[in-house]
Amino acid sequence: MSGHDSKYFSTTKKGEIPELKEELNSQYKDKRKDAVKKVIAAMTVGKDVSSLFTDVVNCMQTENLELKKLVYLYLINYAKSQPDLAILAVNTFVKDSQDPNPLIRALAVRTMGCIRVDKITEYLCDPLQKCLKDDDPYVRKTAAICVAKLFDINAELVEDKGFLEALKDLISDNNPMVVANAVAALAEIQENSTSPIFEINSTILTKLLTALNECTEWGQVFILDALSRYKAADPREAENIVERVTPRLQHANCAVVLSAVKMILQQMELITSTDVIRNLCKKMAPPLVTLLSAEPEIQYVALRNINLIVQKRPTILAHEIKVFFCKYNDPIYVKMEKLEIMIKLASDRNIDQVLLEFKEYATEVDVDFVRKAVRAIGRCAIKLERAAERCISVLLELIKIKVNYVVQEAIIVIKDIFRRYPNTYESIIATLCESLDTLDEPEAKASMIWIIGEYAERIDNADELLESFLESFPEEPAQVQLQLLTATVKLFLKKPTEGPQQMIQVVLNNATVETDNPDLRDRAYIYWRLLSTDPEAAKDVVLAEKPVITDDSNQLEPSLLDELLTNISTLSSVYHKPPEAFVTRLKTTVQKTEDEDFAEGSEAGYSSGNPVDSAASPPATMGNVAHPAGRQPAPAPAVPAPVPDLLGDLMGLDNAAIVPVDEPTAPSGPSLPVVVPASTGQGLQISAQLTRRDGQVFYSMLFENNSQAVLDGFMIQFNKNTFGLAAAGPLQIPPLQPGTSARTMLPMVLFQNLSTAPPSSVLQVAVKNNQQPVWYFSDKIILHALFGEDGRMERGTFLETWRSLPDSNEVQKEFPEITIASVESTIDLLTAFNMFFIAKRKNGNQDVIYLSSKVPRDVPFLIELTAMVGQPGLKCAVKTPTPEIAPLFFEAVELLFKA
Repeated sequence: MSGHDSKYFSTTKKGEIPELKEELNSQYKDKRKDAVKKVIAAMTVGKDVSSLFTDVVNCMQTENLELKKLVYLYLINYAKSQPDLAILAVNTFVKDSQDPNPLIRALAVRTMGCIRVDKITEYLCDPLQKCLKDDDPYVRKTAAICVAKLFDINAELVEDKGFLEALKDLISDNNPMVVANAVAALAEIQENSTSPIFEINSTILTKLLTALNECTEWGQVFILDALSRYKAADPREAENIVERVTPRLQHANCAVVLSAVKMILQQMELITSTDVIRNLCKKMAPPLVTLLSAEPEIQYVALRNINLIVQKRPTILAHEIKVFFCKYNDPIYVKMEKLEIMIKLASDRNIDQVLLEFKEYATEVDVDFVRKAVRAIGRCAIKLERAAERCISVLLELIKIKVNYVVQEAIIVIKDIFRRYPNTYESIIATLCESLDTLDEPEAKASMIWIIGEYAERIDNADELLESFLESFPEEPAQVQLQLLTATVKLFLKKPTEGPQQMIQVVLNNATVETDNPDLRDRAYIYWRLLSTDPEAAKDVVLAEKPVITDDSNQLEPSLLDELLTNISTLSSVYHKPPEAFVTRLKTTVQKTEDEDFAEGSEAGYSSGNPVDSAASPPATMGNVAHPAGRQPAPAPAVPAPVPDLLGDLMGLDNAAIVPVDEPTAPSGPSLPVVVPASTGQGLQISAQLTRRDGQVFYSMLFENNSQAVLDGFMIQFNKNTFGLAAAGPLQIPPLQPGTSARTMLPMVLFQNLSTAPPSSVLQVAVKNNQQPVWYFSDKIILHALFGEDGRMERGTFLETWRSLPDSNEVQKEFPEITIASVESTIDLLTAFNMFFIAKRKNGNQDVIYLSSKVPRDVPFLIELTAMVGQPGLKCAVKTPTPEIAPLFFEAVELLFKA
């Protein structure tokens, strides 16, 4: 659509859909084209124009390329919701894939690949096979990407039809863009496949290196990323590869530069010649420096990558530390990252320059940046022994400025310097003590107290200094209290005179009698017993020689660093986390309508069963069972003769997980509704229900094995549903022996698996194991299991919200068979399920109760119940911003009162 088409986004017409329908069927081409533009505009702003599907599809039969593109765009958007009607377009797709115009051929194949409907996929194979061998390179490169899309929809089909071999043949194509797209498609397929599909050998390597010089910048990125996974046979081959790739370092595109750096770093691991490595380090420095002249966002990404690179190869930028000096207009996130890199690059040769910079930064206005700069000075002191004295001099100069947060941060880092160089710089303690009165941050106080306690024998008035802190001991944070306790014990052991003796009594009394902190109390008791039984042993423990701390500039483990370096120029290198830490790869199946897709039974979306000792979710235990009405009851009685897990008990883990030695886990607690009877499940009976416990939604399940076989490898998958409920972790069920059963509480997450269908309480579930077919069943979403603990409203807020919602948002239903025994018992029942009492009143001989509740995403439910106590009949009115889910609420109310 051109820049003059904004008019299509505004309309004052009434009955817009019928008028569009009429225009789409007009005999005039221009009118039909304008109508399609209006449909696309409406679709873009979120209006539902799926009812025009047939009329829009009829406009496909046109020679006008712009109109065809618009119709294809509409098809991609609505084909999944109208799969049967989408078949109408197949003949046009097939016909367009043989059109003389290569743009139309490519457009047809691209669109068919984007329509994730199984029925269309069947028709895609023949046109795709032809397009992979098309005379026009534009069509071939589009078809290459389409194979990757088809693999994502139906992997078996791609393998059976030989598309993978056709893709591999395209690597030998004479057009570099076709080669690049083939590489991109194969790499994508390889990531989603467990078997080796795309392996680079010496022949493919030569072809890729040849194509590298001629394809577009993003094509170069695909090829470089593929090459970075290639292991050279010997140092000579690695040098040759690097020589061919080095020119990419001069590219204007940052992604190409970083991909080239990644590839070169990988090959450098195999190169043995120090001269070659030195030259490569020199060549990589200028392009990395150039990245820092880009926009701040790109600078940040570059800095995060450089942070990794200098940890592995600090010589690359050893002479370029000046480029990391912060500019006055750098955003704070760039400044922070530059500071980190400067610490890593600091050496005896450049430390004077670095300290001057850090000192300058310590006078800036941004408090967080100033703190980081002061801490950086301390880290440099710990890292470089010969520069430690200069670093301390700078810190002392900063303390003299008397800026509170600078002084406190300086004291924190000086404590670390004392730990790194014990008995070396004690002469500065007097200067530090001058700032005692200004300390108000826990970490700074704790650091100063540690210094006083550690060097108590050299500080004449150490007892007076510590006493000034003791006055506020009960109000101090735990960190300060712990340090005060230890420092006072050190003082007593070093100067066992009357003053410290009285202090130790006060501190030990405060730390054992007056505190609720178990850590503090336990430590105080240990000191007390040590001092009362064997003071010499206490000296050996408390005054023992401490290990010298080391520089933490290279925080990453070598194995993690190597993994991150293979992911340079990806999000992984920005987060400094491996991909699996923040990306969950789900192998998808053929996309159908929601029910068909769900019934396919693929392992893709299942939460798999793992050993029971995993901590990912509450294990299958006897105690973790749900009340039928969706609430967790009191724990089941203990089973005799358990083997206690002392470590688990110590760590505060669930004691219900204790299992008797000689007994299988036996189910206990209230029964759950049976969703798969044993007669249907080949001996496996499944009972399940949604429940809420401690503010978290769980799916409570009971598995009973009445078959003759051991059942294991349990997995679960939830179909798309109104609240997007999905498993938050794996299904924790141990192997079930014949005649045994197991319960589990499966944690659930919301809004991850949302259905676009009208709201429904149906929850479709599939469960499988290694020995049986997939079992499908439908359960109900119990709405009160989703009601949050934060649903209580003030009376004024309730009234204001009720008035603010239009009358059309109020939905009513009568329950002629429900009888309430009393108003109080009704309120108690509903409060137990997070429906909170607001007010009550009399209306003639009827009682009216007002309550509030809230479902996730802060959607309030304002409830009005009207009934005559002891008489059948309950009228329920609910007002909510989302009245379409009111029927689910009425189902929940009926279930509660009939339970």
